Amino acid sequence: MKSPINEAPSSGPTIDRDAAAALMGPLTDLVVRAGAAILAVNRSAMQIDGKADGSPVTEADIAADRIIGEGLARLAPDIPALSEERVHLGKPPYDGSFFLIDPLDGTKEFVAGRNEFTVNLALVTNGTPLLGIIGAPALGLIWRGIVGRGAERLAVDGTSPGAAEPIRTRKHPAPGAPWIVAVSRSHGDSRTEGFIAARPGAVRQMLGSAVKLGRVAEGGADIYPRLAPTSEWDIAAGHAVVTAAGGKITDSRGAALQFGSGRQGFIVPEFIAWGDPAAAV
Repeated sequence: MKSPINEAPSSGPTIDRDAAAALMGPLTDLVVRAGAAILAVNRSAMQIDGKADGSPVTEADIAADRIIGEGLARLAPDIPALSEERVHLGKPPYDGSFFLIDPLDGTKEFVAGRNEFTVNLALVTNGTPLLGIIGAPALGLIWRGIVGRGAERLAVDGTSPGAAEPIRTRKHPAPGAPWIVAVSRSHGDSRTEGFIAARPGAVRQMLGSAVKLGRVAEGGADIYPRLAPTSEWDIAAGHAVVTAAGGKITDSRGAALQFGSGRQGFIVPEFIAWGDPAAAV
């Protein structure tokens, strides 16, 4: 079988769209298995530790990370993988392609007993997310996409994904129609609130984790602004899914985001996910 990896002369190994498409099925299976491992954890009795930044980490985070890490080592051993739970092993900058993983995005939601947490898996090529998978195990949903090949949503029953349904972002609301804005349930900031306030009549959808990006991708929300710092692994998978579905993600000035370049702490200072690229600043 032909290798899915190409060697670029001036960078690391790269995976193109065709190779990404061949990996989509096995990568989706990894996300489903990681989600099942998270659901198997007893939230009322699990151990919760704190990271250096004060955010929580649980045995569910670790179990999901192990499944994905071991799976990627089998599927694409020559492609680097950066996980939130193993960030100390990261060796930026990343040229060519690398996997970017958040094994449990929305740990605060998970600990609080809510269902809005996700498993995020992205393939980044040349600094831009090419493939993204967002699994929401407690909601029984997966959003996935390859930029230039489209996006889709799948229902998941246990460890069995159902048929894929194509999804698209929606057009900018007509004049006078309210914006539907995906808003973080656990993270708020004054800049984001000011941005939303500039759109009179905006309807807020309070959601946790990368579910917000899934809703933008499927046309359930018009926009998701986050004008405060977050991490690359929080949004890389959603970046690919939203873009593949017809949307666009920029900073507040309309510039593209870059991933794996070696920014301190892998921080993304701000971003806006636009369902309709024509509405982007």
